[in-house]
Amino acid sequence: MAEAELSAWMQAHVAGFQGPLTMTRLAGGQSNPTWRVEAASGRYVLRQKPVGKVLPSAHQVDREYRVMKALGATDVPVPRMLALCEDESVMGSMFFVMEYLEGRTLWDPRLPAMTPAERGAVFEAMNDAIAKISLVDPVAVGLGDYGRQGGYVERQISRWSKQYRASETVSIPSMDALIDWLPQAMPTTPEEVRIAHGDFRLDNLLFHPTEPRVLGVLDWELSTLGDPYADFAYNVMVWRIVPGIFRGLGGVDLAALGIPTESDYIDLWCAKTGRERPENFDFYIILSLFRIAAIVQGIAKRAQDGTANDPKAAEMGKVAGPLADIAWGMVKR
Repeated sequence: MAEAELSAWMQAHVAGFQGPLTMTRLAGGQSNPTWRVEAASGRYVLRQKPVGKVLPSAHQVDREYRVMKALGATDVPVPRMLALCEDESVMGSMFFVMEYLEGRTLWDPRLPAMTPAERGAVFEAMNDAIAKISLVDPVAVGLGDYGRQGGYVERQISRWSKQYRASETVSIPSMDALIDWLPQAMPTTPEEVRIAHGDFRLDNLLFHPTEPRVLGVLDWELSTLGDPYADFAYNVMVWRIVPGIFRGLGGVDLAALGIPTESDYIDLWCAKTGRERPENFDFYIILSLFRIAAIVQGIAKRAQDGTANDPKAAEMGKVAGPLADIAWGMVKR
């Protein structure tokens, strides 16, 4: 790691920075390597595009930087952006630097260490964060050109079908079936255009160290302009996933844990955003399960090719099939 080069670059581009610095790789950031930078002037977070060959349209850290910088002017909780480096000679790939937030990442949505009241408050805070995102007018914050206007669901089906085919390592019949079914089942109502996070889930939020409060929504690499129902459904799919497959709430005694039901959680978001729940909301959840299956399949492919960042990548790739099976099970019901 070229710490001297990075230190010189930060001295020139990050206000108030003083070296020397040291770097520590952070957990998470499965797709884009994420580092904690410790320097004489304080702590920072650096998020980097993977070095080497990557799938087209993936790992665009410059887009992450742009969307979080724009949202810094809204009530959406995001870290403060400090600088973007597009010069690959500094670190071997493009990266950005943001403020370091001291907080908690909650990996298991069952929140095992909490009381029922604490769990309910965490889910309320998560719902509030996704509601705030889906209320932002992209044009008002300078993101009117951040993606195409409309046609988001159709493009998602096309994009993730292609990404899945590009990273296919084994045959998954339910993925093949979903690739055929999704284009035929698309909603026909006109789409509202809002900022779509693209990967909004509990473990992509940074919570206050002791309070049930979201300090920062992280991991914006899949963000674009999109349909707020589709973006929210990705957050809701956790209720459909059995904990043994992935971090999910399927089959869990929600009442005993103090966690809202899927229906109550959807109603809360609708109340916060002034939207009606569409009759075919399940379609959006099925699409979300398909997307996450395609994403973890991409991780499996990177593990096979030896370019994955996480040592658990190969293991993670094995859940693509079970996730697709849940989605196809919903279609058949």
